[in-house]
Amino acid sequence: MKEIRLTRRAFLASTTTTALVAGRVYSQNTAQVVPRKLSPNEKLNIASIGVGGMGQGDVNGCSSENIIALCDVDWKRAEETFYRFPKAKQYKDFRVMLEEIDKEIDAVTVSTPDHMHAPAAYMAMTLGKHVRVQKPLTQTIAEARLLAKTAQEKGIVHAMGNQGHSGNGIRELCEMVWAGAIGQIKESHTWTDRPIWPQGIADPLPAAPVPEAMDWDLWLGPAPWREYGEGYAPFKWRGWWDFGCGAIGDMACHIVDPVFWALKLYEAPYFTAEVIQQEGMTKQTFPNKSIIKYEFPARGDMEAVTVYWYDGGLLPQRPEGIPEGEKLGDGDNGSLFIGTDGILTTGTYGGDSRLLPAARMKDYKKPDPTIERIPKENPYLHWINACKTGTTASSDFSYAGPLTEMANMGNVALLAGEKIHFDVVAMKITNNEAANQFLTKTYRKGFDFMPL
Repeated sequence: MKEIRLTRRAFLASTTTTALVAGRVYSQNTAQVVPRKLSPNEKLNIASIGVGGMGQGDVNGCSSENIIALCDVDWKRAEETFYRFPKAKQYKDFRVMLEEIDKEIDAVTVSTPDHMHAPAAYMAMTLGKHVRVQKPLTQTIAEARLLAKTAQEKGIVHAMGNQGHSGNGIRELCEMVWAGAIGQIKESHTWTDRPIWPQGIADPLPAAPVPEAMDWDLWLGPAPWREYGEGYAPFKWRGWWDFGCGAIGDMACHIVDPVFWALKLYEAPYFTAEVIQQEGMTKQTFPNKSIIKYEFPARGDMEAVTVYWYDGGLLPQRPEGIPEGEKLGDGDNGSLFIGTDGILTTGTYGGDSRLLPAARMKDYKKPDPTIERIPKENPYLHWINACKTGTTASSDFSYAGPLTEMANMGNVALLAGEKIHFDVVAMKITNNEAANQFLTKTYRKGFDFMPL
């Protein structure tokens, strides 16, 4: 396999101009790898990285196109997807796949554990491939910034897999907020029953034999070496610092999405994050429970707002005047908006948005639609169509990157152990220099080709 490492010096030398996306400054590379031009009637040639579990659903979501290659480090877990697409070439190493059949691929889906998102997506984009990456977009803030910048430079179509962003519900919620349904919003509260996987673990797991069909070295990828343990893969990796992003990284890209969009938090040039409560955090894993408080300044015609995150079953206080029998959000997951003229709640994906108490909805008429509706509310078909037409896909990286940054900044606050002040444009924590180390990470040899 040819060398693909790009040094920081070479990267900086290749950048010539700058562009501003969502309040963030990105360099723009003049050397383009141009994606293949397709007509709307042609089918994309798609290669998928990570095809078991959620990856299986992502491949199936793109099955209207030509699935030409499937890559997974665990061929037992990938078995069903391999069976469904027998003509697709099979790989264990995405680097080998992208090198060998580069010219055949139009687009790539990435549905791996979080720690592998950025390396796989970055390499695909540098080769001019359209990409769809599962949420959270990346494991670190620096990776999210790099993917958004690279996507802009390469002129490819890009999207993150938080499907609720393509739904009608989140759009109706934004329209209600922007029409002033509850006045100026001063606070929002978002909660989840996650983690539903183990966290609060102090030590690495006991070593165990690696499953015959799995390449453990490739599964670790950029993460530090450790012996295989039965509690890491295929699902429980989310709770480990080396592999996942914990409850907030996993679910905020769903549940906070309505808050982030409706309150236009992507326009904030800075914000703060601090841990109000956490239980069980260790050097190995995320906490069993946590409450994170974010503070955002005024944005356009929106006043300053405080945003709270709760996980591990912790819940916000029920607002005064809301009857006990009235469900908040979806129950175990959801969001509340506290405004100067009322209260609004919404579900996990921005659905079932309603004023509280319920009597307020009786005569309420929702605003006329002002936001584009996604055909069939289908994020896969929307991304596929965007790849063919050169349009923008739902939850593209200029939006998904900042959303991921906000979510993962909660984890940075956990690691920092104090309130942090984040300069969004500079991508810098301004009140604690040492905490800036948590915006990125180190990468194991062979996966250290990103300019970070």
